[in-house]
Amino acid sequence: MYKDKVLMITGGTGSFGNAMLKGFLNSDLKEIRIFSRDEKKQEDMRIEYKNDKLNFVIGDTRDFLSINNAMAGVGFVFHAAALKQVPSCEFYPMQAVQTNILGSENVLEAAAVNGVKKVVVLSTDKAVYPINTMGMSKAMMEKIAIAKARDRRVKENGGVICATRYGNVMCSRGSIIPLFIKQIKEGKPLTVTNPEMTRFMMSLDNSVELVLFAFKHANPGDTFVQKSPAATIKILAQALKELFNASNEIQIIGERHGEKLYETLCSKEEMSKADDLDNFYRIPADFRDLNYTKYIQEGGAKLMDQEYNSHNTNRLSVDQLKELLLTLDYVQQELKEWK
Repeated sequence: MYKDKVLMITGGTGSFGNAMLKGFLNSDLKEIRIFSRDEKKQEDMRIEYKNDKLNFVIGDTRDFLSINNAMAGVGFVFHAAALKQVPSCEFYPMQAVQTNILGSENVLEAAAVNGVKKVVVLSTDKAVYPINTMGMSKAMMEKIAIAKARDRRVKENGGVICATRYGNVMCSRGSIIPLFIKQIKEGKPLTVTNPEMTRFMMSLDNSVELVLFAFKHANPGDTFVQKSPAATIKILAQALKELFNASNEIQIIGERHGEKLYETLCSKEEMSKADDLDNFYRIPADFRDLNYTKYIQEGGAKLMDQEYNSHNTNRLSVDQLKELLLTLDYVQQELKEWK
């Protein structure tokens, strides 16, 4: 599948891009093209990996010419470039629109123009029943991906465009676990927004597994979700305190801008048509055209009243979460330095 092909990762200098590289550097790929606008992180990766298979391209998904030129000869695309911080997107919504919506359209249009065979776009649980700018912009990105999967150029080329949707990725840049560990080490209170708030707990390896599963099994327009456990923020704070043998107090500070009490990976409407694939859900796209009202639909999906969210998935106890945290390289390294 990969032999002599070119893979592009947009936003490839981020947490996801680095995680993907670990699995692909020893593959049969001819080239892995890292597309991002951060020259410093590209230089850091160039020095760290020292691998001729890597090709670093400076550009911005907001600029169609830069992404279109960079995509020449590319066979596969993992689209990870995005603005992801909920509060930042709340204060600067047009920046989220330009990157997460218009930038994604540029990536998908460039893929259509260049005859890319497979594109996987990375979305988030915040795109389901969105209440914040980040979630709304990612929901629009999903809709654009599904619409582009219907594109005549993509279909005639045998191309597949699909989406993955994942929850909180533990230890990713800007997430809560590195913040809690930093506060523990500095002897500061652990700032908890709402102790009963639940979040899905996924590792970076889980996010890579999800993308690879979608890459191998997707039909055009599919959206994939990985089943994941969840925990309350209170349980997470307590688990980290016990791992680091810390006595920091927990300080309740209230919800940040645009936060939910729980996150949803599959809506009720999507669960009505989703395929259960053991560890994953596949949500097929509706590929009827605008003339669908001419026909009488029979045997359609019966709407369900149960969504899949971080409140009703498997909940982790403190001990279970500690066991999961100890599987993470970041936590192991921080514990080693702490001791």
